[in-house]
This record gives sequence, C-alpha cells and structure tokens, in this order.
Amino acid sequence: MIFVTLKMEKLHTIEDFYRAKHNWMPDNLKKEIGHFNVFKLDDFIGTCAKPMPYSRKDYFKISLIIGRNKYHYADKTIEIEKNALLFANPQVPYNWEPLDNKQSGFFCIFTETFFREFMTAKLQDYPVFKPGGQPIFFLSDEQVETVAGIFRKMFAEIESDYAYKYDSIRNYVIELIHSAQKMQPATTLYSNSNASTRISSLFMELLERQFPIESPGQQINFRSAIEFANQLAVHVNHLNRALKETTSKTTSELIAERVIQEAVTLLKHTTWNVSEIAHSLGFEEPTHFNNFFKKRTHQTPTKYRTV
Repeated sequence: MIFVTLKMEKLHTIEDFYRAKHNWMPDNLKKEIGHFNVFKLDDFIGTCAKPMPYSRKDYFKISLIIGRNKYHYADKTIEIEKNALLFANPQVPYNWEPLDNKQSGFFCIFTETFFREFMTAKLQDYPVFKPGGQPIFFLSDEQVETVAGIFRKMFAEIESDYAYKYDSIRNYVIELIHSAQKMQPATTLYSNSNASTRISSLFMELLERQFPIESPGQQINFRSAIEFANQLAVHVNHLNRALKETTSKTTSELIAERVIQEAVTLLKHTTWNVSEIAHSLGFEEPTHFNNFFKKRTHQTPTKYRTV
C-alpha cells in the first residue's frame, strides 16, 4: 500500500453516476425512499463511458472485482493482484483503476435512505464502512464464488415481480457485509481484552463523530489524546494502552491520521483557504497546521493543493 496525491473532483451524486454510465435515469431515484441497483462489472469494461472520478459519492457501493487493479481510497493506493471485495462510503473519496483488460465481477450501489427505516444501526457503524476501518478484502477463488452467488441472488430478486423483493435485497446486502467481516482476522475485529475493545470502539466513534467537516464555521471539538480520554472518563495512559492493543497505534497517531485524511479532502475538495481549514481542524494558528501537515505529507498545504 502506498500514499498518493490525486486530483479530487466535486461530490459525485447518484444522478451523476447514471448520466456518465447510462445517460438515463431510473424511475426509483426518489430521495425519500432510497435507491438500490446492481450491475455486472463486465458491462463497464472497454466501453466509452467516462471513468469514475476520484471523489466522494453520495451513495454507498460494494464491488466484487476480479482482475488486476489499483484501488485509490482516501490518500492511499491499494494494489489488487487477483480478486477483491471493496466497500465504499460517502465520507471517503475513492476510485479504481483497471491494470489490464481481463476484468469481471459485480457491484451494487445504494443510498442510506434505502436502509433507514429497516435498521436500528447505521451503515457507518459497520467496520467495513467506517473511514478508519477495513474497506478491502482479498478473496480466494472459493470466496469469490460465495460472494458472486450473493450478487446473482440480487439480480434474480431485482428482476422478479415479488412484492417484497427490496426487503430481500436488503438482507443480501447485510449478508455481504457480514461475509466480509467474517473474513477479517479475529485480531482485527476483536481483542483479547473486552475492556480494551470497548474503549477503542468508543474512542473511534467519538473521533468519527466529528467528521466530515462540511462548512468553514464547523470545528472539531477534540484533537488531543487528553481531551479524548477526559470525554471517555479514562486516564490517557489507559486509553493509549487499549488502542495500542487493538490497533497497534497510539491515540495521537490515530487522531493525526484522521485529521490528515480530512485535511487532504478539504484541500482538494473545497475552495476554503488554509486558515479556514486550519480553524476547522482545531488549530489555533495556520502555522501550526502548516507544520503538522508538512511533517506528515512532506508538503505544505498550499503546495499539496496545487499538485
């Protein structure tokens, strides 16, 4: 996995997706009821359709990709040599780049409102959709057949006349999510210590609750390890030990990674000046933000924006 600098485009809507790929709009795009659709990746390879932009999308996407690819996610590039299952959410910019013409697979897209009235938990609560979670899973040939089978069930259901077919499709989406999470090593999802797992989960929830930054007047509330520890009513050393045990990273490292991820997005995705971005991310002075950003990216915010 390597770090990259990509030119980010404006928010890519579900309407943009249909215009670029099909030049038509489906009838069931009403925002209040949500939207779902499923596609064969083969139909998108070698066509004249525009490539998906590197940007945030206003919809969720799950893709089974069979073939050599590069997956650009946030500020990282992950190389796929054979098979992978990818999860994308509206908070993180992404796109994928085929490395050869031998590509196949499936993908489905859906909006949060498609699930809103049918789930007590939010989609972002699942590790596969958390910005700091695990978005990509490399699959064996046997796992590919299992996942492809779920996508085929989606196709069969969406083409049927069954009155409750979308309820059934929601179950297939949840089955994909749980199938992926079961593929993760137990040490990634859980820890030997339930207390450490609980503290880590609460920390990540508190950290993610501050993002995304959507206006210059918005500002994150907590940016130091001590501030997070105080909010969680634990000693900062206790918090640090729990996070090291469950993530192998310190509290400060996790905070810095998330702040940098948001900084990169704001620099590429907005026209806000550096002072506004610095203020939104909790820096009292732009110079402190400049030093923080340069230390971790080896570029100033201004230079990064112009690349």
